[in-house]
Amino acid sequence: MSDKQARVLVADDNRLTRDRMSAILRVQGYLVETCEDGQQAVELVGKGGIDLVLLDIMMPRLSGLDACRIIKSLTAEAFLPVVLVTVKTDSQSRVEGLRFGADDYIAKPFDETELCARVEAMLRIKRLHDQVAEAKRRLEEASEHDALTGTYNYRHLHSRLSVEFKRAERQQTTLACALLDIDSLQAINDRQGQAAGDALIRSVADLIRRCVRETDVVARFGGDEFVILMPGTHFAGSLAVAERLLRENQARKAPVATFSLGIAFYPSPDVRTKDALLRAADEALFQAKQVGGNRFCIFQQQGHIYAPPPPGPWADPDPKT
Repeated sequence: MSDKQARVLVADDNRLTRDRMSAILRVQGYLVETCEDGQQAVELVGKGGIDLVLLDIMMPRLSGLDACRIIKSLTAEAFLPVVLVTVKTDSQSRVEGLRFGADDYIAKPFDETELCARVEAMLRIKRLHDQVAEAKRRLEEASEHDALTGTYNYRHLHSRLSVEFKRAERQQTTLACALLDIDSLQAINDRQGQAAGDALIRSVADLIRRCVRETDVVARFGGDEFVILMPGTHFAGSLAVAERLLRENQARKAPVATFSLGIAFYPSPDVRTKDALLRAADEALFQAKQVGGNRFCIFQQQGHIYAPPPPGPWADPDPKT
């Protein structure tokens, strides 16, 4: 936000005061909105896009103090400067305003230079606050996401797996876990270089995101592995996801590699913990790799592995069918 592009709300029931303030601020390059009472001010702030509020203390319907309190509660997660405009200059009135959340005061009759200086100072503080908040958001995002693919990372996966597993236990619903591994990534790195391998990993991550729901969790599990958590997904649903992934990969104009998947479920007699769920998916993935890759296998009860043949063009032709 540039200070000169900031939107300032002037709330005052006195038209002359309101118009004078607005004219001064517009000359300084600010975008100014006006209203006549505290209730209107609260409604305008609630719509968003306001960067600073100037509130007259004495207004009809809703006083400036009450409007300040409500506005601060509405914007608790951000910083919206509120400056009270008042004829009361005694310390008790100032303290009362501060208790309601006001950030500064301007006394009536106000000086034009002082008004501009206080508005500029409050907007500068807001800009710094917004910069810190954005830096914090980026840091939090970086701590949860894989830098190469933009998917969740190993750290976030284990946290989210615990949450989803406990939810499935509590709500007595299903949780499917798929472990995907890119076939022969090391060979691609050796032949074409690390950059080609990284590009392949990113393309697979993009493919996975396109093939799953927004509520599913996609995380990079290792160098060439991804985990897909699918809350509320049963056998048929996970089967459809696996087939879609393999089909979409083959349909790409220039598929440069294949991948294999292992899928496991909760609840299952052999899956009683989140770690057991991951181990079962890993066992199924191992089986998919053992029988040639470019396919998926599903871990079922008592350690039985359901391993369908590769779909479509991957299946060996069978003259009997």
